[in-house]
Amino acid sequence: MRPDDWHLTEDLDCFLARAGDFLHSRPVLHTLPLTVTETLRTRGLDAYGTEAPTFGWLEGAGEVRAAFVRTPPHRLHLTLLTPEEADTLAAHLAGLGRPLPGVSADHGTATAFAEAWQRHSGATPTLHARQRLYRLGTLTPPEPLPEGRARVAGERDREQLMLWYREFAAAIGEFASADAGSWADARIAYSRVTFWETPDGIPVSMAGVGPMVAGQIRVAPVYTPAHLRGRGYAGAATVEVSQAALATGAAHVLLFADLTNPTSNGLYQRLGYRPVTDFAVHDFEYPTQVLRGPC
Repeated sequence: MRPDDWHLTEDLDCFLARAGDFLHSRPVLHTLPLTVTETLRTRGLDAYGTEAPTFGWLEGAGEVRAAFVRTPPHRLHLTLLTPEEADTLAAHLAGLGRPLPGVSADHGTATAFAEAWQRHSGATPTLHARQRLYRLGTLTPPEPLPEGRARVAGERDREQLMLWYREFAAAIGEFASADAGSWADARIAYSRVTFWETPDGIPVSMAGVGPMVAGQIRVAPVYTPAHLRGRGYAGAATVEVSQAALATGAAHVLLFADLTNPTSNGLYQRLGYRPVTDFAVHDFEYPTQVLRGPC
């Protein structure tokens, strides 16, 4: 395996023409690159930021074997790689002199790439998060549901969505994928956030969904303000968006949960979500602002 077996492009159509079938072949494990590329396709290449996205695929014997997407300033999203494949990709990207803020992938791939990136770039990897990918089996609503009702967020909820988007991003220590206003506008336009509200109409929790692509829909984000937790609101909101995803014909309804949060992991399993595999997120710290090139 050689570094030049990796092919890079900033052309989304080119990437999907070459690697689209590969991504569709395992829609559950490829949920992140599938969702990112669908968002870029439908909302434009600036959906995640002002810098041009980068895409790549690994080709061998005429077949695509792996792929990645990156929407600066966010982390690199990788499909499953062997340690050798991770090393060749790290060597290739380091040779281009492109610093990376981090990587997100299944646990084995993320670990292998983080170690390879340290060798080739001099960066120090730090484990940022451990996540578990879940797939919905049989949806099991909690009994009883909390008082109140579900409602799809609309124009009048824009300020509330912006506030909760900022709070959610801060709570999980992640980069905001867009400014809060743009994020809220996109969710309102596509009816992709559902509130659980009290009987007097006060929103107390939200659950969102991504676009359906390759038969999969991923639930995200799920957020309840800290002072309202423990009352069943998040579970009720998650049930609503899960039911809606099934009603649209999704073959796979997915979500990620932070493995350090036993409350959310327990909740999702009670609702009928079953573990698929574990993911890891690493951040990279550099000794200087200049990425070290190859020797």
